[in-house]
Amino acid sequence: MTDIEQEVTVLEENVEIVMPNNFISERLTLAKKENRQLIVKLGFDPTAPDLHLGHAVVLKKLKQFQDFGHKVFVIIGDFTACIGDPTGKNKTRPPLTKEQVQLNAITYVDQLSKILDISKIEIKYNSEWLDKISLRDTIKLLSQMTVAQIMQRTDFNNRFQNNLPISLHELMYPLLQGQDSVAIKADIEMGGTDQLFNCTVGRLLQEQEGSLGQGVICMPLLKGIDGSAKMSKSENNYIGLTDNPNEMFGKIMSIPDSLLLDYINLVTNFSLRERKGLINRLQQNENPIIIKKIVAHNVVEQYHNIEAANNAQDYFANQFQSRNLEQKVYVEKNITDIGLESDSIVTIVELCKLLKPAESKSQIRRLIQSGAVTFNAEKVKDIDLKINLSGKFPIKIKIGKRDFFDITDAV
Repeated sequence: MTDIEQEVTVLEENVEIVMPNNFISERLTLAKKENRQLIVKLGFDPTAPDLHLGHAVVLKKLKQFQDFGHKVFVIIGDFTACIGDPTGKNKTRPPLTKEQVQLNAITYVDQLSKILDISKIEIKYNSEWLDKISLRDTIKLLSQMTVAQIMQRTDFNNRFQNNLPISLHELMYPLLQGQDSVAIKADIEMGGTDQLFNCTVGRLLQEQEGSLGQGVICMPLLKGIDGSAKMSKSENNYIGLTDNPNEMFGKIMSIPDSLLLDYINLVTNFSLRERKGLINRLQQNENPIIIKKIVAHNVVEQYHNIEAANNAQDYFANQFQSRNLEQKVYVEKNITDIGLESDSIVTIVELCKLLKPAESKSQIRRLIQSGAVTFNAEKVKDIDLKINLSGKFPIKIKIGKRDFFDITDAV
């Protein structure tokens, strides 16, 4: 196997789409002949400040390009984020202020260092060239695609068919993203499968400029911990790269068994042989919880360190698997911290709501009725129970499987 063939094998692993076919091999051969690096592009619109494991799927592939000596360009879409881009759903994402974009972009770049070698990447802001486009140039850019071509984008077509509004600036968005590829002379653009259309527009614009069109590499979309929608902050089903070790470990343990194969392949950094071994153990009907622990430990070790991974594993075992309440880690709360006085009389539902303000009262009632709430080690099933807090301190409350609180007196 030649060096290029070995490189192609690594770079095509876990890839969902390569367009055109055999592009990686052909462009690597050309780059070697011209004695140059490939320019590999990934764009982000900093609409939210945190990266998660879904982003990491693409970033890890970029790291492989880096390791082979190619040049990675990360394009921060500060221009496009300020005008509001299509969300891929049935509405436009609201535009952000320049200040919001700048703060989010700084956070993005800092988090990239968890996977990429920041010293070896080029970070560009697309306002650098898009701010300079005149109205004449904008009209010329619009002339390079037809409405019929733009409407091939799935979310635009769906909205049109369902008589949902599409703003004109949204139709421009793929062209603006494509212009980024023209500006940096990209050889390859990376993204998730939901970015296929936008990435192919970049190829079209490059070819119309008389350049070699970029190839497109799309990675699979990682499903979130709910097991249905793709991982995203808006769905609140994400595992953030900056989550603390205990939270990261616990979230991975909560994924449905059906996602284990994807998580082994896409979020761990095990060798191919190690991954095949884990998959074989799954196929041999080994308890999925054992495999999840191995995956969770690996992920925490990647984004923190081995000591944090060991501690998170112990924390999970004590907090969620041990029946001994004395081993649990309780969150300490002073009674005044939750807005009550030491002599307050409060219902169990109200008390739980104060401790977990994000939880709905209906969900709290369901937890109580199912026996998932304990007050000083005694199960509570009466949702109308009133508690006179006077003389009860310290109070230990368990809400559901994960939340343990130790409430102390105001004095």
